[in-house]
Amino acid sequence: MTEDKQTFIDKKLRPLPRWIFMSRWLQAPLYLGLIVAQGVYVWQFWIELVHLISMMADKSMTETALMLVVLGLIDVVMISNLLVMVIVGGWETFVSRLELENHPDQPEWLSHVNAGVLKVKLATAIIGISSIHLLKTFINAASYDEKTLMWQTLIHITFVLSAVAIAYTEKLVTSAHKQH
Repeated sequence: MTEDKQTFIDKKLRPLPRWIFMSRWLQAPLYLGLIVAQGVYVWQFWIELVHLISMMADKSMTETALMLVVLGLIDVVMISNLLVMVIVGGWETFVSRLELENHPDQPEWLSHVNAGVLKVKLATAIIGISSIHLLKTFINAASYDEKTLMWQTLIHITFVLSAVAIAYTEKLVTSAHKQH
């Protein structure tokens, strides 16, 4: 049987797997939506920065208020970084290759990204964001009741334990693949 005839038979007999594989492109609008969401975060960052500058010009800002606004800016940046990881890593892993090899701006982590690595990176990014929120809460602790402080701390600890479990699971899976 010639190669052309075999290819035709494979195509004719295997439409379902082809359609299933093509369905990954249904995720494209989701990633485009995340890019729009990142634009919203850029807008939010500039609003907060202008607010910070105007408060500094009025000399009406306390050190605590300054710290809270700066932590808010850091929070926006960390969430934006999380969005970049999800958009770039998710697209590369689940939709299509970006073909960034040898591009000077290719993120270092993208060369070895897979679903497991992406989960670990996302979990650690979420811990960073949660840490900023928890720090903001503790700086302004007088404004919160004890129950709120306790729950935010427990939620943060849950994120940390989840990230450790995800990283450990990924390490076990990677070790098992290396042995085979």
